[in-house]
Amino acid sequence: MVSEEEIIITFLFKRSGKTKLSFSDLYLTLSMNLNWFTPEEAKEFVTFALKQKLLTKKGEAITTNFDYDKIVVPVGFVPSKMAFEEKEETVLEKIVKQLVEKTDLDKRQIVEKINATAKEKNITTEVAALLIGKEYDISFEDFFKEIDVFSSNFNLNITI
Repeated sequence: MVSEEEIIITFLFKRSGKTKLSFSDLYLTLSMNLNWFTPEEAKEFVTFALKQKLLTKKGEAITTNFDYDKIVVPVGFVPSKMAFEEKEETVLEKIVKQLVEKTDLDKRQIVEKINATAKEKNITTEVAALLIGKEYDISFEDFFKEIDVFSSNFNLNITI
């Protein structure tokens, strides 16, 4: 049986006419073009699809792990609210939550530090969050495998 997530992904790839899309192509189409998700929900959806192995990321290119040409998207398809409710907390959200709990900073300050570090060092926000945690002697070893989805194509030698 075809899942709702597979139908959403199929729609995106068939609509684009391409076999490879970038992370931003996917989430911007879901949020800005189709208005199916907020930008944050769209990012969470793409991240979820990568974790569930529905999508594969190689460099900047994201492809499907299933033959979307064999899936028929129903006419007038719009995702149900279930697609939004079943998403688990992202690894970045988990790290931010722990940073809030274990530092004297509030969420806004932590997010600003993460974004500034990511921009400055040209790394993903997830890796930047780990570096912020290192500043406060917080270990996030439990998240290394989850973050690998995002950073596996970077040749970074970061010791945490």
